[in-house]
Amino acid sequence: MAKWREVKMGDVCLIERGGSPRPIDKYITKEKNGINWIKIGDTNESMYITSTAQKIIPEGMKKSRYVQPGDFLLSNSMSFGRPYILAIDGCIHDGWLVLRDINNVFDKHFLYYYLSAPITYQKFKSLAVGGVVNNLNSEMVRNIKVALPPMEEQQKIAAVLDKVSDLIAKRRQQLEKLDLLVKARFVEMFGKEDWKIDSLSSVAIITGGLTKNSNRNSFKLKLPYLRVANVFFNKLDLNEVQYIGVKENEIEKTLLKKDDLLFVEGNGSKEQIGRVALWNGSIEPCLHQNHLIKARFKLKEINPLYALFYFMSDEGRKQIIGKSVSTSGLNTLSIKKIESLRIPIPEITLQNEFATFAKQTEKTKTSVKESLEKLETLKKALMQEYFG
Repeated sequence: MAKWREVKMGDVCLIERGGSPRPIDKYITKEKNGINWIKIGDTNESMYITSTAQKIIPEGMKKSRYVQPGDFLLSNSMSFGRPYILAIDGCIHDGWLVLRDINNVFDKHFLYYYLSAPITYQKFKSLAVGGVVNNLNSEMVRNIKVALPPMEEQQKIAAVLDKVSDLIAKRRQQLEKLDLLVKARFVEMFGKEDWKIDSLSSVAIITGGLTKNSNRNSFKLKLPYLRVANVFFNKLDLNEVQYIGVKENEIEKTLLKKDDLLFVEGNGSKEQIGRVALWNGSIEPCLHQNHLIKARFKLKEINPLYALFYFMSDEGRKQIIGKSVSTSGLNTLSIKKIESLRIPIPEITLQNEFATFAKQTEKTKTSVKESLEKLETLKKALMQEYFG
């Protein structure tokens, strides 16, 4: 990068902050003549923003910032410094900065990758101000120095990174399709019959876990334990498993065994309440915290993998959300509510057939994930090579 000319972002781009008409609820509309109201929730893994969930009345434009296709948006708080290219027009609130390459000195994809690069993020991070939430402002971004290679070189770099990014997107699409395939198979096999239904407490032993407190630091015996942060839908993240002080007589009740079904008790959004996953037995011994509820099936008529997918199905999620309680904006699902969940019990041969299919699909997913990880590593290496 040393051979590239460096310029201040403000010398080559027009940089402005968004604005919010207030109170925003008075400006939201469903009318056809509404203006796209662009929020961070309208973004995804793509570099482009292509649609919005909400619109505002035309009068709101006077108190906001109007943006157009081709403009860059940069988040200036929370996940600050994240760039997006607009594929639509609309208005942005003050959580966004807009960057306009008014002199056409950048290839759009090159600029996107440059703004996404770790070196650029570190520049943003060093300038961001705030306590828990970091914030950028337009003046800070104007003063950041950026590389300005010749246009031909920008286009070559962008073309290489585009190819790798396209392959990454295809692998992610494959994973999504495989997930949809398993869900469709579940509905096909179990969605049409009236099966016998039991409460979860009738077919499983359900227990809470350990409460972490400062007194436990003095305990001599310390064991790994699973937290809410480790459990997602049909996924365990075991990269940061913590240890907890424990008494001998606490172990048996909170010890995890392979194929235990884990429910996240709460304190989250309705979409995340009651996340479920099966314990894979990869860490022994391993305990669990009190905000994770463990269901250990005591009947041979229940295949744990079937139960997992039932509680991730539309019917299962409807039950879980319906039993959750919202307090001060936080949703909780008590152990009593989990015990009262109902589960259909199809013939075990059908459950086992589905479980075999799900396991085979998971093997395919593992192969795709390995390919995805290699591509993501390659992309990081290329960005490091190009941008330093």
